[in-house]
Amino acid sequence: MQHLDHQQIVAMPSRYRAQFINSLSGFKSANLIATANSMGQTNVAIFSSVVHLGASPALIGFIMRPDSVERHTLENIKQTQQYTINQVNDRFWQAAHQTSARYLRDECEFEQCGLSTTYLKGVTAPFVKESQLKYALTLKEILPISHNNTLLIIGEVTDVICKQSAIKNDGYIDIESLNTVTISGLDSYHISHRLSRLTYAKPHVTPNKISLNGE
Repeated sequence: MQHLDHQQIVAMPSRYRAQFINSLSGFKSANLIATANSMGQTNVAIFSSVVHLGASPALIGFIMRPDSVERHTLENIKQTQQYTINQVNDRFWQAAHQTSARYLRDECEFEQCGLSTTYLKGVTAPFVKESQLKYALTLKEILPISHNNTLLIIGEVTDVICKQSAIKNDGYIDIESLNTVTISGLDSYHISHRLSRLTYAKPHVTPNKISLNGE
């Protein structure tokens, strides 16, 4: 086993360190966040920092890097208060990765990356048509993280679009059946293989495997 101390980590070349530190947290979700500004100009970008914050109310967060340069996603969310999160699957993961390129404001990432929009009444932001699990959110809070000038964007889920067969009897969403992709590091994409679901953990009781339907 190799030991790297703080001095060695700080001394790493910046791109090497970015890849190294991004790999530490393991597999991360792959999502496209889609927005539109007040004029209807759309934007879509890949994020690997989406995280569940609570179920009641239904809150989802994601990390936005420092806004020292143009952040079209952030600007659009501030303007309209709405956005969508669209899980990436194995049919369009390469196109999803391409959305991380720095396109100009007047360039449409949907068109440039070969993705399609679809809309839901009452939601100004577009959804990614190719995604099989997507949801709309209303902005609730933007929390600055002072140590590195990133932002935690918190939204409340208002609408969910999902393949019906993936939603099981107990509310569990079988994302593996949707061929959902995950990310490690900055640029490595993976598909998953389920080991099992387990019963609710209780002290001194060995959890049992449960069926996919939650029965």
